[in-house]
Amino acid sequence: MVKLTATMLLKFMGADRDPVLLGSATDLSSFGFFQRSTVREMLIFVSRTVARKTAIGARQSVQHEEYLAHVYNRDGLVAVVFTDATYPARAGFCVANQVIDDFTAQDGDSWRRNTSDVETGNALLEAALQKYQVCQGLLAIRGVRP
Repeated sequence: MVKLTATMLLKFMGADRDPVLLGSATDLSSFGFFQRSTVREMLIFVSRTVARKTAIGARQSVQHEEYLAHVYNRDGLVAVVFTDATYPARAGFCVANQVIDDFTAQDGDSWRRNTSDVETGNALLEAALQKYQVCQGLLAIRGVRP
């Protein structure tokens, strides 16, 4: 089954500093209760690592264990979307682009002032995680063929 596991938004602070977490949403229902906090921390760690290594304006997909992290850095606002290998990469980048669009429409440029982790984007990311769990809905919206 095609699976979207997590979406994260981060503020890019340069290649030498850890990004600031602006929001996160995870679907860890396939993990045992005692594993969930560890998996969540791993996803945040990987998000920070790949966000730090993704230049402004760049997109990349990074394999981590059984996950693919689709990363897009738009003007310092970084979206990281974790999927399984069967979720189409193009759809993953569409999700990343959409959450950046929605977040900037909701909060404007206020995220640029954050210097420490916040949960500003959590509700938006939770909604996106549910909405795009099945990628066919997003593909139809964007007019993308798998």
